[in-house]
Amino acid sequence: MTDTSSFKAPKGVPDYLPPTSAEFVAVRDGLIRAARLAGYGHIELPVFEETALFARGVGESTDVVSKEMWTFADRKGQSYTLRPEGTAGVMRAVIEHNLDRGQLPVKLCYAGPFFRYERPQAGRYRQLQQVGVEAIGVDDPALDAEVIAIADAGFRALGLTGFRLEITSLGDETCRPQYRELLQEFLFRLPLDEETRRRAEINPLRVLDDKRPQVRELVADAPLMIDHLSESAKAHFDQVLGLLDALGVPYVVNPRMVRGLDYYTKTTFEFVHDGLGAQSGIGGGGRYDGLMAQLGGQPLSGIGFGLGVDRTVLALRAEGKSAGDAASCDVYGVPLGDIAKQHLVVLSARLRAAGIRTDLAYGGRSMKSAIKAADKSGARLALVLGDREVADGEIGLKDLRTGEQRQVALDDVVAEVTAALATE
Repeated sequence: MTDTSSFKAPKGVPDYLPPTSAEFVAVRDGLIRAARLAGYGHIELPVFEETALFARGVGESTDVVSKEMWTFADRKGQSYTLRPEGTAGVMRAVIEHNLDRGQLPVKLCYAGPFFRYERPQAGRYRQLQQVGVEAIGVDDPALDAEVIAIADAGFRALGLTGFRLEITSLGDETCRPQYRELLQEFLFRLPLDEETRRRAEINPLRVLDDKRPQVRELVADAPLMIDHLSESAKAHFDQVLGLLDALGVPYVVNPRMVRGLDYYTKTTFEFVHDGLGAQSGIGGGGRYDGLMAQLGGQPLSGIGFGLGVDRTVLALRAEGKSAGDAASCDVYGVPLGDIAKQHLVVLSARLRAAGIRTDLAYGGRSMKSAIKAADKSGARLALVLGDREVADGEIGLKDLRTGEQRQVALDDVVAEVTAALATE
């Protein structure tokens, strides 16, 4: 027989439980609100896709594909992978459902879990929660600025302040090939190990993203893409920076930044919070002009981001801040008798219908126990009702902050509660 007492969540997969789960929900919803204000429609993605989608879309040279994907075969031998990121899945859906044949840009936003097989640590989970946006079909620096400003606005709306935006350009098809050759020429002169040399052959930019100190020291003098931009790529980047200035979005140009996915071109950015230690990235993204064609669609451009909900929660805590309302209800019913409970059940439904979060004591609790439960719920008000009050058509309205209680007519409860909650 299985010992069910030993069941635990998988390693690296956090549970979010009340009351702290309210903070998680507030951060997730807060990060995506700015996107919805900018006309981004919701897309719900499959949690798993064909493995080939991520191998082609994310890039076989990336750590995500080569080391971190959760891949499995179904009963027919087809290989599937739990989604490690959102852009490839969004692009697949846009192509499959012909969204790219309509009005452009296609503007989509999403939220949910993503999966990486890696060593769990603070801020790095095997099931991570992200919010993302994608704007597909138009190559316009103003769209780049909009996407970045949406992410910035999301963080600031939550009260986060101790972060910075790092930005660079990874060039376009007119300058990337020449830079690739220049970088490979530099890298192949270095005493690289076999795996790193193989990576330099597939995608030399990935070597610049190597976190090992010995490799970082070797590539310290490597040529940088931002110094070899074509005129068109440089003009594009300059326009993005000018628009961010106009929008009041502060940034730092980081010419050594390389994102962890192969599809990025031109504008590339990351939001960093130093209060998180090694896992300092709280979100990032960039433009991916060749991805749709690579996945079998039209040669349309796109730009997007992914913001970490888990890491944003940790960043807020690092600043001594929080988000969301930990209270599970606004009003808590305390029935003193069976008849009173029947009335409070109906009254609770009326209050909920009026948009007021309402709970009540179940199981025949004593007055003292029920009030203690009301305090623990975070409710501001308690409705105390006994069988005698039912006969008199009255109910006790108790302010749980001050302890004051007054009698109100049962018929006026919804109005009285609404008025009481409207006052501080």
